[in-house]
Amino acid sequence: MTDAILKVKDITKTFPGVKALDKVSFDIRPGEVHALVGENGAGKSTLMKTLAGLHQPDSGEIVYQGKTIQVAGPLDARQKGILLIHQELSLSPELSVAENIYLGAWPTNRFGVLKKRELRRNATAALEALGCGFGPDARVGTLSVAMQQMVEIARAEAFSANVVIFDEPTASLTDTEKDQLFHTIRSLKERGVGIVYISHKMDEIFDITDRITVLRDGQVQGTLDTSETDLNQITRMMIGRTLDTFFVKAKEEFGAEVLRVEGLSKQGLFRDVSFSVHEGEVLGLYGLVGAGRSEVVETIFGVRKADAGTLYWKEGEIDLPAARQSIDMGMALVPESRKEQGLVLMMGGRENTSLPHLRLFSELSVMNRTKEMAVFEKYRSALSIKTTGPDQPVSLLSGGNQQKFVLAKWLCADPKLIILDEPTRGIDVGSKSAIHELIADLAEQGLAVIVISSEMPEVLGVSHRVLAMSEGDVVAEFTGDEMTEENLIDAVSHHTQQVAAE
Repeated sequence: MTDAILKVKDITKTFPGVKALDKVSFDIRPGEVHALVGENGAGKSTLMKTLAGLHQPDSGEIVYQGKTIQVAGPLDARQKGILLIHQELSLSPELSVAENIYLGAWPTNRFGVLKKRELRRNATAALEALGCGFGPDARVGTLSVAMQQMVEIARAEAFSANVVIFDEPTASLTDTEKDQLFHTIRSLKERGVGIVYISHKMDEIFDITDRITVLRDGQVQGTLDTSETDLNQITRMMIGRTLDTFFVKAKEEFGAEVLRVEGLSKQGLFRDVSFSVHEGEVLGLYGLVGAGRSEVVETIFGVRKADAGTLYWKEGEIDLPAARQSIDMGMALVPESRKEQGLVLMMGGRENTSLPHLRLFSELSVMNRTKEMAVFEKYRSALSIKTTGPDQPVSLLSGGNQQKFVLAKWLCADPKLIILDEPTRGIDVGSKSAIHELIADLAEQGLAVIVISSEMPEVLGVSHRVLAMSEGDVVAEFTGDEMTEENLIDAVSHHTQQVAAE
């Protein structure tokens, strides 16, 4: 490793009501992958947006290639050789690949007319250097998420970037696409590019990075060589405690049956699904992408219409409900995508919490703001939600705090069954631990809980019983000592092989 290509020294950034960065110092060396980790709200994104010119620091300096610089904006950062690849890609879906790569810097003649041949030629060179399997003329909106990400990375090639910042790059990728991304990152590293890698997935951090810097509450807790540390040490630096109490399982004190499903089927999605869940029980659903887990619970809740099957609610047979009926009965569904399905992003926490239950907060069609505020304050306190006030748009909150508001809006209706679909996806270790504790608390209060998770340690750590799903089928059920990662992997992979052979 040589001297740092980029350094930040004592960077401070304050927003109304919060100091996001407090004298943060950080450096990136050529040819290294440097992880930046911390809980949601620790300051990671603020620091990276400062490097990319989206924020201007209140104090401190940025030293790039040995010189103190000012970064006027994203295009200025890109032209200097600093590229931020957002978790939510900053592409225009109606433009071509070439037009997106050079967006904001299209080659033009002295009359301002686009030089199409030069644009296409330069974009082709950038795509070929990365081994992309698509050309410069493809419309970006027709590409997969992984391909769109490659378009963003092609900007690094096109602008000869020296520093590339990846913010949660694998959040929407399959395992195969993740492997392709890691191959690209390693290629950039070999060419001397400095990589900053932000992720909540600690297995990726230890797989791909050379150094790890930990942020907590806007302050640097330390920088360590990846090869000389471990998950417990990094977690302790992030949240102030070890992983010993990370997973919390509720006591096995089950009550009456709350929900029973028999023979539930939806053509093309899942077949003959049967299971039950009781008061105080946490039932886990595990499976790979495409297994049908989300589709099953969405059908139970009434978001989808089943082709066949019977539902029993508190031991009484019921018609397959619509979503409104499910809510009225006491079901709650925390969906997989909090931003697309769980929240109205421009509304505040107060309105998001009350939105599905307006009848609970209104009298003669007039909202009772006092009651609404009381519920907001109750769950802000109970779930330790960090927000400046009831009307702060939830779009401005961290992922963990957004997820807590999704939970709050269902808990305020006193459900009897709560379904949690990927409840900790895209949130930090500390927030994950808090949600695991909440799951155990809800079960011990007598709620029936269904947890869907793609993370085996999580689904095993919080559940009393686990169903393994593959290709739309429930292929195994595990309890007690049978609940191991080996058994889950074997059940899912064995069924996948059977289906492939048919």
